[in-house]
Amino acid sequence: MAEPTELSSDEQLLAKLGYKQELSRSWSGFSNFAISFSIISILAGCFTTFYQGWNNGGPVAISWGWPLISAFILIIGFTMSELVSAYPTSGGIYWWASKMGGPAAGFFTGWLNLIGLLAVTASVAYGAATFLDLTISTISSDWADGYSLTRVFILFVVILVLAAVMNIFRSHLLAVVNNISVWWHVAGAAIVILVLIIVPDTHQSVNFVFTERINNSGFSNSSYWFLVLPLGFLLTQYTITGFDASAHLSEETHDAADGAAKGIWRSIFYSAIGGYVLLLAFVFAVQDPAKVTEGGGGIDVIFSQALPEGWHFLVLLISTAGQLFCTTACLTSASRMTFAFSRDGAIPGSTWLAKVNPKTRIPANAVIFVTTIGIIITLPALKSIGGIPVAFLAIVSVAVIGLYLAFLIPIFLRWRMGDAFEPGSWTLGSKYKWMNLVAVIEIAVISVYFILPFTPSGVPFNKDFSWASFNYAPILTFGVLIVLAIWWNVSAKKWFTGPKHTIDETVIKAFDD
Repeated sequence: MAEPTELSSDEQLLAKLGYKQELSRSWSGFSNFAISFSIISILAGCFTTFYQGWNNGGPVAISWGWPLISAFILIIGFTMSELVSAYPTSGGIYWWASKMGGPAAGFFTGWLNLIGLLAVTASVAYGAATFLDLTISTISSDWADGYSLTRVFILFVVILVLAAVMNIFRSHLLAVVNNISVWWHVAGAAIVILVLIIVPDTHQSVNFVFTERINNSGFSNSSYWFLVLPLGFLLTQYTITGFDASAHLSEETHDAADGAAKGIWRSIFYSAIGGYVLLLAFVFAVQDPAKVTEGGGGIDVIFSQALPEGWHFLVLLISTAGQLFCTTACLTSASRMTFAFSRDGAIPGSTWLAKVNPKTRIPANAVIFVTTIGIIITLPALKSIGGIPVAFLAIVSVAVIGLYLAFLIPIFLRWRMGDAFEPGSWTLGSKYKWMNLVAVIEIAVISVYFILPFTPSGVPFNKDFSWASFNYAPILTFGVLIVLAIWWNVSAKKWFTGPKHTIDETVIKAFDD
């Protein structure tokens, strides 16, 4: 066992937290930022969930809603940056909760975070498959005519497997891929914006973009401000998530206490700016608003209106490639969380899942696990109601709720600790007192909206009720929480004691003294 003085500053901090350096610490601060930026992916979320904002609020939900909700998410990011600076471990969110709230807090936080990461990884890969299918369809009528959910599912499996192969190679290669992803997102978004500025014959007015209201939800206009518009804000909340990846990759990042902290808030900040300009370009490029509404608010309707076939294809290609980068990054983040949670014995099969390849120093078994689970939970997408894989979309909703609830727990615990909390090199100072409280309230409010029906036909006991419109999220969310509660009380509390140390106790004490 090496003496504490022979360890690097990163290894010393990790040792103080109870872990030896097992993963390859080959990521720079920029690479750490890059993975969260890639997972947020404005080339994914802004494209795939644009319909949410258009149908529920219209241009107002985008031009005013995006910067408003982005500001709240940035506050969430700041609170998490302070936490990762103090505790830069791969376990990230659940480790923080365990440290500040005990084993039960860590157990529930960890499972909410893991379930969220597993489902988000699958959903991003499925979105990439959908857009790849759509991209090919723009240049091949035969391909377009042969559309089926089965074909999209096959593309999804291929994409996820290729992402797994990429993840099983050296960690440094992943860092390079994520660095490239940043510039693809920046250059790609810039190209899309320029295309939408230059190519369309006409553009909407500033008045339309900043004042036009659309209610395509089916709810009455009297509920526009307190129900319809907030549902449109989900476009932003769905898109800007996954930034906890910077925490999960902290054990592979140089100067993690500073680099991972900056990686979280910077990925949110730059994504918020880039995404806003991109979304405004979408709305300005609308040629016939009524047709977009008739098309369900789908982004491709705007492109088909405003762009010739060649430019249409290019825009979709740029977005699809961005989503492929996003899939690879999501798989990296989810596998590191799986590794860390298994290292502490919280997942069935932990011994196997916590193994690290001695040559590449990558948790390859965890990568395989995430890939396999992703394929299994996406099987409902093979079936549809009215052409829409409703069951799978419900799982995606639960994923986002799970992620944000996992964020809420340690943020609240840190607020409760007050000045007893020992910050790292990156700290909020006294600003935590209001920032953490605002973050908790925002997450609580948005989680309530996530489980509400999106249309009147999704309201139980409504005369027009339809299972095709029902939001399964509340059933699945409460179902997951009930299962976890039963598991904890019947079994887990007897053996899960929180994070386990993988380094000699004398080394830990040496750093504490």
